[in-house]
Amino acid sequence: MQITGTHINYFFTCHRKLWLFANGINMEHTSDLVSSGKLIHESTYQQRSERFKEVELGPVRIDFYDTANRVIHEVKKSDKLENSHKWQVRYYIWLMEQAGVEGVTGLLEYPKLRHTEEVFLTEPDREELRFIISEAEKLIHSDNCPEAIKMQICKNCAYNDFCWCGEADDGAA
Repeated sequence: MQITGTHINYFFTCHRKLWLFANGINMEHTSDLVSSGKLIHESTYQQRSERFKEVELGPVRIDFYDTANRVIHEVKKSDKLENSHKWQVRYYIWLMEQAGVEGVTGLLEYPKLRHTEEVFLTEPDREELRFIISEAEKLIHSDNCPEAIKMQICKNCAYNDFCWCGEADDGAA
């Protein structure tokens, strides 16, 4: 299995979510928040598909790539998981480099917040990505699902009911 941008994002968000998703337990289709995010992605910057290309690198799909300026555009609903988003874009930049495309940068776009964030890939980032990919692969191929860890983001996660079904609400999430 090749690591995708979603895997990288989930690696930073929650190891349990990564394992579940990578092992075929997909709950995103049941989440109103995921649907809302997809709607924002599809309805914002509608002219983009005419100006920018969709790039597929194996199972990885980059929705908006500006070939003239070598910029990957990644649209997100909220910046609450900005670090995860940055690493996802860095991974896309790294994949483009692996495909022989140099000088690529990224732009994280949060249309609801009217905020953008430039993303670059440094040499230390490349080294860290190799480690992240290796660790993500170990997690994904583990026979055991990581234990659930109650975090603030759990309450908005598509896997919340799956992870916490039958658990008493202790107010942590």
